[in-house]
Amino acid sequence: MRQCKGWSVVVVVLLALGALAQKLPTRDEGLFQMQIRDKSLFHDSSVIPDGAEISGYLFRDTPKRYYFVVEEDNTPLSVTVTPCDAPLEWKLTLQELPEEASGEGSGEPEPLDQQKQQVTVDEGTELFTYKGNDVESYVATSTPSGLYQLELLSTEKDSNFKVYATTTPESDQPYPELPYDPRVDVTALGRTTITLAWKPTPTGSLMGQPVQYCVVINKEHNFKSMCAAEAKISADDAFMLAPKPGRDFSPFDFAHFGFVPSDIGFGKDRGLTSNKISRAYTAKPRALDIQKVCIGNKNIFTVSDLKPDTQYYFDVFAVNSATNTSTAYVGTFARTKEEARQKTVELKDGKVSDVFIKRKGSKFLRFAPVSSHQRVTLFVHTCLDAVQVQVRRDGKLLLSQNVEGVRQFQLRGKPKAKYLIRLRGSRKGASTLKVLATTRPSSKQPFPSLPEDTRIKAFDKLRTCSSVTVAWLGTQDRNKYCIYRKEVADNYGEEQRRREQNQCAGPETRRKSEKVLCKYFHSPNLQKAVTTETITGLEPGKTYLLDVYVVGHSGHSVKYQSKLVKTRKYC
Repeated sequence: MRQCKGWSVVVVVLLALGALAQKLPTRDEGLFQMQIRDKSLFHDSSVIPDGAEISGYLFRDTPKRYYFVVEEDNTPLSVTVTPCDAPLEWKLTLQELPEEASGEGSGEPEPLDQQKQQVTVDEGTELFTYKGNDVESYVATSTPSGLYQLELLSTEKDSNFKVYATTTPESDQPYPELPYDPRVDVTALGRTTITLAWKPTPTGSLMGQPVQYCVVINKEHNFKSMCAAEAKISADDAFMLAPKPGRDFSPFDFAHFGFVPSDIGFGKDRGLTSNKISRAYTAKPRALDIQKVCIGNKNIFTVSDLKPDTQYYFDVFAVNSATNTSTAYVGTFARTKEEARQKTVELKDGKVSDVFIKRKGSKFLRFAPVSSHQRVTLFVHTCLDAVQVQVRRDGKLLLSQNVEGVRQFQLRGKPKAKYLIRLRGSRKGASTLKVLATTRPSSKQPFPSLPEDTRIKAFDKLRTCSSVTVAWLGTQDRNKYCIYRKEVADNYGEEQRRREQNQCAGPETRRKSEKVLCKYFHSPNLQKAVTTETITGLEPGKTYLLDVYVVGHSGHSVKYQSKLVKTRKYC
């Protein structure tokens, strides 16, 4: 905006105190030097430049004033205020310009005290007031000349804001124009994905200005401006660049964005080097509440890796890349679909069920005993990796444990009770297991009874160059035990053993040459239910893998924990 000569001193003082630079008319240097030393003049003011958006900060309950001058009458005027963090109160007033000369045409400027008194005492004419958090504008096709004052106030909290003013609103077009239908539409909805679409802004296609779109996703509410969304985002979050053509990615994809969600533990935090979006950016671990992704000039975007049955809010902003000004589309919200309800497997009393679980998947089993019962025996035999087992009786949680190998649980029964068993697979890979639930006595169970400790004990002092002596626990039930041996390499370790062996495979899968012996064993006294066996015919200095299988009455077998032993090299 151009300054008239009578107000050049005022504007120069404002600029000297920190406002943005503008081209100024000539001035009386002596008068300027005298007035600039008066630090009390507009100490809290600044000048709004014509045709540029400025950013500001308000302390709570502390008003801030901006000024600009309109020299000629019948000048168009547009002022836009964008709240960011909190609702604002703002007021636009007009202070008429004083005459340059005083007295009887002396040509001498008025004393500074009189000019200051006119500006500070006369409140001027109120043109517009607003209170709220919407992006609001004052637009007039014809305004009188004068000094215009914009006063802003935040009563809730310290807040950021943006202001844009221009005397040429028809030609400036600072903000991207919205299409005739400014809504964001949800075109596809899934359990973990939502596809958005919106009509392109005419600013880019018709006016040839550089425009890109930014999408903001969060779980709380829609935003009315991009600076409101930016205020919510941590200062550490970087502006995401557009994905390569044909490849959408999600702000909730932690591998791409480097975040570690606290509730599901995806592992260590990772930077953005994997997809070449940014080689220097490394995100800090934190809860992911809101993300902003700029996607170039595409007007269709798919957000993936969302949580099922969760409501999300989506906002789209058209951004002028040259000026960084933005316009908000009408945001939307949507709830992802629920997880597909898995078919519940019915367990029959006393019968073994084979269960397969996908990697990180879940299976539900239901056990409803026909007759009244005092207790339920639950037998879980994991064949590969560990699984998480949860058991509820009529909705009440009875147990929740990770199971690896063989576990037997005794659950207190209840008349007409129903049991829901949830099995959750491993992150490493698929899981297979055998499950048995029964109300029958242990002697009639298809699986053999097991001691609490299924380890094999090796006696180091009884080791020789050709034999080893081992022991294992039994139970009060008479069961058949078969022991097998296999020579392995010296560097054979626990991880290799677990990786190679299916814990559910029985002795029928072993070579006959590996069999040592089979025998029956039990003891009425659990304190004495232990048996020993000396394995002979071994080679000096060799490592062997020993396995003990206990076989039930119906042929189902369970393997004890494998044991690595080594014969002495010299005797």
